[in-house]
Amino acid sequence: MTDRSDATPRKPTLTFWQIWNMCFGFLGIQFGFALQNANVSRIFQTLGASIDDIPMLWIAAPLTGLIVQPIVGYLSDRTWTGLGRRRPYFLIGAVLATLALIAMPNSPALWIAAGLLWMLDASINVSMEPFRAFVGDQLPQQQRAAGYAMQSFFIGVGSVVASLLPYLLAHLGVGNTASAGAVPDTVRYSFYFGGAVLLLSVGWTVLRSREYPPQQLQSFDEAPAVEVAPERDRVRCLLFGASWVVVGGICATTISMLRLDRQLYVLAALVAAFGLALLVRGAVRDDNGFARVMDDVGAMPSTMARLAVVQFFSWFALFAMWIYTTPAVTQLHYHTSDVASAAYNEGANWVGVLFAAYNGFAALAAIAIAPMARRWGLRRSHLFNLALGGAGLISVALLRDPQMLLLSMVGVGFAWASILSLPYAMLSDSVPAAKMGVFMGIFNFFIVIPQLVAASLLGFLIKTLFGGQPAAALAIGGVSLFVAGACTLWVREPSPQVRA
Repeated sequence: MTDRSDATPRKPTLTFWQIWNMCFGFLGIQFGFALQNANVSRIFQTLGASIDDIPMLWIAAPLTGLIVQPIVGYLSDRTWTGLGRRRPYFLIGAVLATLALIAMPNSPALWIAAGLLWMLDASINVSMEPFRAFVGDQLPQQQRAAGYAMQSFFIGVGSVVASLLPYLLAHLGVGNTASAGAVPDTVRYSFYFGGAVLLLSVGWTVLRSREYPPQQLQSFDEAPAVEVAPERDRVRCLLFGASWVVVGGICATTISMLRLDRQLYVLAALVAAFGLALLVRGAVRDDNGFARVMDDVGAMPSTMARLAVVQFFSWFALFAMWIYTTPAVTQLHYHTSDVASAAYNEGANWVGVLFAAYNGFAALAAIAIAPMARRWGLRRSHLFNLALGGAGLISVALLRDPQMLLLSMVGVGFAWASILSLPYAMLSDSVPAAKMGVFMGIFNFFIVIPQLVAASLLGFLIKTLFGGQPAAALAIGGVSLFVAGACTLWVREPSPQVRA
């Protein structure tokens, strides 16, 4: 780290309870997120979706993140109100997500449930993206790993309770089956409770934390400035944009002519959408908000670009797990695909237990991550944790006793805690405070893009190469985590102060 002038103020070190209060809202955000991950496939299947349709229905989650997070990051960098810079977005997102959680289990039709997933995920993203920037805003470099680990702790705790709720309610006598096309009471009541927890916990952080005014925050800036060239080559943007649109069109035509899986159209659309974004950037003025975000994408720090590869393979694996664990476990371990059967709903509840288990292990792993990072460094710690997660996912496809799957979740939990903390700790010292929000939003492109790729590609692979066996998706996810771990070695190790 370069020397700093003594006249430059240093960001104050926060106490344990100050960090606790500023991260507590993640308990509720992850409560809603965990209910979504563990139960949305179940709701979709209950409302008539086939295994082949589930990935496309899930596409709402990453697509909303791709759109919402950079916008919210850009806006929150430029916001200052009586509630501060990031906290207004925490609160707005929490209110909207609560409404979606209450409505989703009462969906009368599949298309309504899919629409509510868009609303739920968009609202969670409105709250979640500023929370990542919030840690970078409030904590000095040497406390950021601890801050993100605290977020991981609350993520784990919230997810444990949320994922267990249907299982616990069933054991308390709440109805776990329902008539065809109806969601069981165990799921409905879990979503209601989740909405209340989300709103109250985010409200706690809004009321119990404070933010630095923009001028003071800028004076603390500990990261190098990221310069964006004032003049962009418009002709080059237009040419590159047109080229990507043409490539996307060729891909879509090929998919149509060869009658390939319709989900592959998402990949073609992604390519074409990138081309359209470049075309728009070439056409608008340099002081346009969209232009600034696109310019920041091109000017991202090298650390972010390398971490993007790690994030791609990590989140591809996670999305495979969220989409396919319920159909895989109910089919492979409970020997049924009949969504109205007692065996299916018992298996679906057990998936909730498994998701609670990996989040519980993640909460414990979050406690170990800070000392692990101090001893081994961020890169090697992340590599180790991702390898544990890869082994855990692959073992789900190999084991036959559903009780033994709890052991698989140990590795998944360590990987999850690491994914939620160490990449952000590696990134935050290379991002300037003035653009913390927008760069965190751009960084999340590499969370949502792999999810879109997974949603479009996994169904095709499972159907054509693995005979429609959903457990194969979990094995693919495990391999993807091993690849992500190997790519971590390509990332620059931050200075020791960041690991402290």
